[in-house]
Amino acid sequence: MKNSILYCLAAAAMVLSFLFEQAPAASGNLVVASSQQASLLGGLLPADEGDNARTLSNADSAAYDKVAERLGIETDYNENKSLLATVASWLGTPYRYGSNSKSGTDCSGFVTRVFKEVYGLTLQRSSRSMFGTVKRVDKDEMQTGDLVFFRRGPGQPIYHVGIYLKDNKFAHAATNGGVMVSSLRQAYYSRNFYAAGRVDR
Repeated sequence: MKNSILYCLAAAAMVLSFLFEQAPAASGNLVVASSQQASLLGGLLPADEGDNARTLSNADSAAYDKVAERLGIETDYNENKSLLATVASWLGTPYRYGSNSKSGTDCSGFVTRVFKEVYGLTLQRSSRSMFGTVKRVDKDEMQTGDLVFFRRGPGQPIYHVGIYLKDNKFAHAATNGGVMVSSLRQAYYSRNFYAAGRVDR
């Protein structure tokens, strides 16, 4: 096993040496050469190590960074990029009770539209009925794409839902600002947080 890894690394070094000598001067072509190098390296390494060694292209990581910046989160580059981009595209949509379009949406309308666009899933329309269909998740085990539910005290009904992003941030349609990203650490949301749930997808 060690010998095969050494052979692969030696071959990769030779390929890189050749490509650097042949690299064109134009910066646009240099990006292509870099992606070719990454592809060649991925092919030379054994399958299990090649998967771990492969990195995102510059374009992919830049896209992640741009979306993450809009959402105010740090990305690990392993989150669902489609989910993050879709949520980001809804930011600033005004609040409108009973609606679910980019001209206006309420909290459950926003969540149902995002899940339909990203996962092709049709969720229940109200936050309360949505809660009845999810698998409960502990707060410290939440993952990007889980749903977060809120109520105004013990015994009160669920009145609000959002989509968990990461780092205690979630996206939701708030009555006082439309679609935005907020923190579960904010006093209001911390006090009214009820539970998290995961949708089978």
